[in-house]
Amino acid sequence: MGKLFKDKLGFGTAPLGNMFRNIPEEEVMATLNTAWEQGIRYFDTAPFYGAGLAETRLGRMLANHHRDEYVLSTKIGRVISDELEDPITRDLGEKGGLFEFGNKNKMIVDYSADGTLRSIEQSLKRLNTDRLDIVYIHDIAQDFYGDEWLIHFETARKGAFKALTKLKEEGVIKGWGLGVNRVEPIEITLELGEAKPDISLLAGRYTLLDHEKALQRLMPNALKEGMEVVVGGPYSSGILAGGNHFEYQKASPEIIAKVEKIKSLTNRYGISIKAAALQFSLANPAVAAAIPGASKPDRIVEDKAALNEKIPTEFWEEMRKEHLVAEDAPLA
Repeated sequence: MGKLFKDKLGFGTAPLGNMFRNIPEEEVMATLNTAWEQGIRYFDTAPFYGAGLAETRLGRMLANHHRDEYVLSTKIGRVISDELEDPITRDLGEKGGLFEFGNKNKMIVDYSADGTLRSIEQSLKRLNTDRLDIVYIHDIAQDFYGDEWLIHFETARKGAFKALTKLKEEGVIKGWGLGVNRVEPIEITLELGEAKPDISLLAGRYTLLDHEKALQRLMPNALKEGMEVVVGGPYSSGILAGGNHFEYQKASPEIIAKVEKIKSLTNRYGISIKAAALQFSLANPAVAAAIPGASKPDRIVEDKAALNEKIPTEFWEEMRKEHLVAEDAPLA
């Protein structure tokens, strides 16, 4: 699967679903075009991002390029209805309100085999393409569904897992896996051994601010089972890139204090905190790519520069000494 990615830097389109703000169309297109100009050829999206808005916007940009030039992934788990509702009150679990400026379409949770195929069919139309490379099963985790997440997981195990495995075997898609913000669903999938995910997207759980659990448990199993990992949210919702969000909410004083400690070291060594965050996430041998999100063109340029920035070994040694990274974490 790693051969799919020409570069370890991809682009996550969640912000383009109008996450947190109403983003003008021209700004969206400028951001996507800049990503292409910067050589990014892996684009990840999902119906959840603005109830189809991010997919539609991405599809408009990709229509200008030959399908064989890029790798495309989207997600299943939510089927978009023609019925409308208020996005502010739309029931989206703990992450409700993320896309209050997105489309008003109602989203129906559905991890069944039929729902999987319907979601893919809808995504293909919004993306204006004839095929997907990777399909992730989206958000079957406690952060979205509370204690009922295992019910959705079981539905996906009996439905989406089998449907996507069949599509892979038929050559319709090149790979599938989970797209989640928690390590547990991926771990359980690997432990069950009933299905063989090729690649999974883990958002926010392998970053400078949160990596212990994934490092100790998930990454070794992923390597053992031959499942590659794409790191989503390497900047922890923006707090590691100059923003003030962590875990999609305003960062706590404790998180802000930890970020300030990291910044003091990056400043001392004359490097950007973005470079430290991005290169840390990519250093683990199980990680095939990282997909920061962005809604402004200059952020894309910063990401590309962060990927190529030279970080002194001494910096990482001091990060270990200050207990800002795990003792056994692979470092860039």
